Amino acid sequence: MARRPVAWVAAIVLFAEAIGIALLNWFLGLVVDRQDMSLAGLDPRAMSVSAWIAGALFGLYLALCAVVLVRVAVRDRGPAGFGRILLISAAVVHGLLGAFSIGLVGWLAFVFMMVVLGLIVLTLVAYDRKEQGEGAGAGAGDAPAGPADGGGAPQPV
Repeated sequence: MARRPVAWVAAIVLFAEAIGIALLNWFLGLVVDRQDMSLAGLDPRAMSVSAWIAGALFGLYLALCAVVLVRVAVRDRGPAGFGRILLISAAVVHGLLGAFSIGLVGWLAFVFMMVVLGLIVLTLVAYDRKEQGEGAGAGAGDAPAGPADGGGAPQPV
């Protein structure tokens, strides 16, 4: 199965998305600052700084998710603990952003969000199956022989 390539592709896409989100929020902060826009009387400078901080935080979040995916791809083992929770939260965020993007941005943004969601979920599910398969294979030798493999019910003496 293609677990490693999927994890690599998901990591690359999340790194690109992190850079794109950070640059988009930087641009939006510049627009608000230069146009002296205000929302409900808020200071335009505070709004532009807030946009920059939000872009940096969300970009770092996506970059951290990408680092977890790189680690998964390099080690060829599923994420555990904090990394797994981080990837699940990223999947939920992409699902919600995909739902909102249909009406706000368009179908192309929705398709992009669903592709990223699919890559994250496929990475999580593919590594779960591998670990379950290994566990089932190890337990198969410990099972008592049944009628199918020549064993059967014990015979009375």
